[in-house]
Amino acid sequence: MNGRWVCRWLALVPALAALAGCSSRAPLEIVDAVDLPRFMGDWYVIAHIPTFVEDEAYNAVESYALEPDGTVATTFTFNEGGFDGELKEMNPRGFPDPEQNNAVWGMQFIWPIKGDYRIAYLDEDYSITIIGRNKRDYVWLMSRSKSMPDDQYQAMVGRIEAMGYDISQLRRVPQQ
Repeated sequence: MNGRWVCRWLALVPALAALAGCSSRAPLEIVDAVDLPRFMGDWYVIAHIPTFVEDEAYNAVESYALEPDGTVATTFTFNEGGFDGELKEMNPRGFPDPEQNNAVWGMQFIWPIKGDYRIAYLDEDYSITIIGRNKRDYVWLMSRSKSMPDDQYQAMVGRIEAMGYDISQLRRVPQQ
């Protein structure tokens, strides 16, 4: 194998990686606009298709604070494994995209990687939201209240399913 051949193959790696990320699925629809100051504050996670970190979360709360530079300081807390489980805390930073009317964020847990974070549903009074991802691998149904009437919950689950998620993976998060 000569050096030119190796260089050509190495040059293809980024292109192949980009293609691997392609999907025939349409991008997840987002809300028209997000008023960031109104979106800030505490959001109780009512249900989710969890990441491996939060698959046994209880009392999960996502808290947002708008920073002067336009980023969002985030505090995610939950008890692991039960209401009296160990309190866990994560502090990612959100990077809202003004060109997407603040409905698409890059959520950074580890520099320099930013995860896809899309506000796919937000009611008019900013009391319920659905956060999703284009991959339809994770989703979060959140509310300003710790609980949600069952009929409203079922309606939100229907929305999540209509977005292309496998709702059999949806976990209702216990809140106390």
